[in-house]
Amino acid sequence: MSVTPPPPPVAADHEPWVGHESSLSGRYVTVVVAALSTIMLSLVAFILPVPYATLEPGPVFDTLGEFNGEPMLAVQDGVQTYPTDGALDFTTVSVTSPSGRVSFTEALAAWFNSDVKLVPKDFLYPEGETVEQSDARSAAQLASSKDNSTVAALRALGYDVPEQVAVAEVLKDGASADVLEAGDVITSVNGTAVSTPQQAIDVVATATPGDQVSLVVSRDGVSQELAVTTKAAEDDPDVPRIGVSLTPTFDLPIQIDNNVGDSVGGPSAGTMFALAIYDLLTPGSLTGGQRIAGTGEITPEGQVGAIGGVRQKMAGAHADGAEIFLVPAENCAEAADGDDFGMTLVKITTLDDAISSLETLADDPDAKVPSCS
Repeated sequence: MSVTPPPPPVAADHEPWVGHESSLSGRYVTVVVAALSTIMLSLVAFILPVPYATLEPGPVFDTLGEFNGEPMLAVQDGVQTYPTDGALDFTTVSVTSPSGRVSFTEALAAWFNSDVKLVPKDFLYPEGETVEQSDARSAAQLASSKDNSTVAALRALGYDVPEQVAVAEVLKDGASADVLEAGDVITSVNGTAVSTPQQAIDVVATATPGDQVSLVVSRDGVSQELAVTTKAAEDDPDVPRIGVSLTPTFDLPIQIDNNVGDSVGGPSAGTMFALAIYDLLTPGSLTGGQRIAGTGEITPEGQVGAIGGVRQKMAGAHADGAEIFLVPAENCAEAADGDDFGMTLVKITTLDDAISSLETLADDPDAKVPSCS
């Protein structure tokens, strides 16, 4: 009789199935968890804000037209004005507000959109600046732009426009508290005629803290002499202060009301304001019937300065049908780095440059003028 021997024992490492199945399950769970984590992190990244702001094309406004139902520029009664045609558009940029947030998705979309610029947020706003502070800063820049453009245009027309020194703010508990008022025009300091804020500051600086300085001030059209006892500067006991902030103001021979409201801010419309004033006060058309857009900060002396967002402003001008775009010389490299949208890019450094180029193009649209290309 044969006996079948029992099967030999099997070592544990030859019974792998249960253990191997367990290992695969663990790896599967690990892979799933990793995938879900990646998806969740990606979703969070797409939702969470990034420390950037976007600049996008904003609306354009014809300085020869109306703003909110009234003429953008209104010249005082009795002053000769002339018919205009075409358009002189100032351009704008739509910018993320100080309290706004750009998500990763929005930032990624902006990166691939040539008409949108992505910039670090602190490039646009000082750290901690509130919406209210940003709006106030922008409004102050616009107000200065309106004044500067009027002065530059009138001077280009040959008018004498004297500069004056105005009190912008009287500091509480400062040396001039209860003596000077905001809006006072200072015409002399210690017997020295002054016409710029720096001149007034320089004369005050010759005093010693505690000295009394004599100011001739025009208030509501009435001239009077006032005395202010200087105080030492907080950061330097040897420097005298009269406790006011000063700003330039101008004695305008013609009153021109700029009716652009507070929905627009910043300084970059100045050049287009000045061109429109010049066009209104001179015979003939500066535009030659064309739609002209542009940008540029302007000084009272008519110097045109660089601005931000020139590519976005060009895109906005193109969308509105502009044929010519005026570019501050310092922005020319940026303006020419991409599509010109079929517009003639005219390089300008002064208001006189802009006037001369537009007059030339009005006579001959194909004429050669300074260009960014």
